[in-house]
Amino acid sequence: MSAPAEASRPPRPVRGGSVTRRRWWVPILFVAPNMIVFGLFTIWPAINGFNISLFDSSNGRTFTPVGSQNYQEILSDPEFRSVVLHTLIFVVGFVIGCVLFGTVLALLLNAQRRGRGLLRAAYFLPVVISPVVVGLIWSWALTRQNGLVNAVLSSWGLGKPGWLSEPGLAMISVVGVGLWTHVGFYAMILLAGLQSIPANLNEAATIDGASAWQQIRRITLPLLRPTMLVVLVLATISGFQAFDYIYTLTGGGPVGATTLIVQYIYEKAFQSPIQYGLAAAGGVLFFVVVFAVTLINYFLGRRKGAV
Repeated sequence: MSAPAEASRPPRPVRGGSVTRRRWWVPILFVAPNMIVFGLFTIWPAINGFNISLFDSSNGRTFTPVGSQNYQEILSDPEFRSVVLHTLIFVVGFVIGCVLFGTVLALLLNAQRRGRGLLRAAYFLPVVISPVVVGLIWSWALTRQNGLVNAVLSSWGLGKPGWLSEPGLAMISVVGVGLWTHVGFYAMILLAGLQSIPANLNEAATIDGASAWQQIRRITLPLLRPTMLVVLVLATISGFQAFDYIYTLTGGGPVGATTLIVQYIYEKAFQSPIQYGLAAAGGVLFFVVVFAVTLINYFLGRRKGAV
C-alpha cells in the first residue's frame, strides 16, 4: 500500500477504545500543575480578597459583615481620589515614555553594528536590579544638597532643584526613575519585533529612493504596531503596579504627591490602624480599573489593526 493511503488511515482501535480516546487525560496532566498553582496563588486570593472587602476589620482580628460599606467609604475618601489622580498621572507619563523611548532605543540598537551585544546588556541591566536598590541609588543621586544630579547642574549654574521635595518635580522624578528601570525591558521586546520585519522591504524602499525616516514611518512603525500594543498593555499594568522603588525613593511624599494606589492599599492593610476591609475594597477597585484599561487598550489596538 502506498504512503498516502497509510497516512489517511484512521487510528487503529486498541483494547478498550481508540488511541485518541485512551489518551484524553494526557493534555490535562501537562497543564494541571500550572492550573493548580495559578488557582492557589491567584484565583483563590482574589476570591478571598473580594470576600474580605465585605467585612469590617478595624482592629485587624474580628470581622463584621458590612456589605458594600467599605466601597462607599473608600469612594468618598478624598485621599483615595487624590491617590487615583496621582496614579493616572504616573501611568500616563510612564506608558508614553516606555513606548516612545523604548521604540527609539530599539531602533538605535537595531541599527547599531559594533558593540551591539554590550549595549543591549547595558540598557537591560537596570531591569535586573532590585527595585529597592534602584530607589536607594536614586534617592542619593536626587538629594537636593549633596546629590549627584544637583552637583552636575550647579556646576553648570542651573541651581539645585528639589527633585524629591517639591510635589511637581517629585512626580517627574518617580516617572523618570520608573523609565530608567523598565525601558530596557520594553526596548528588547520592540527589538525582537523589529527583527521580525523582512529586510527586503527596506532594501526595496532604499532602491526606490526612500529616506531612512520615510522607511521608519511607512514600513517599520506600521509593521511594529502589534509589538507596540503588547508593550502598551504590559507598561500599563506595570505602571499601575508601581510601588517598591517609589516607596523607597519618596515614601509617597512630599505631602502625598507620589502616593499611588498600591501604596494606599498597603498602608490600609499593614499600617495602624489596620483596615483589611478597606484595603481589600481598594484592591478590588484597583483590579476593575486595570482590567478596564487593558480592555480599552486591546479594543483600540484592534480597531487600528494592531491585533
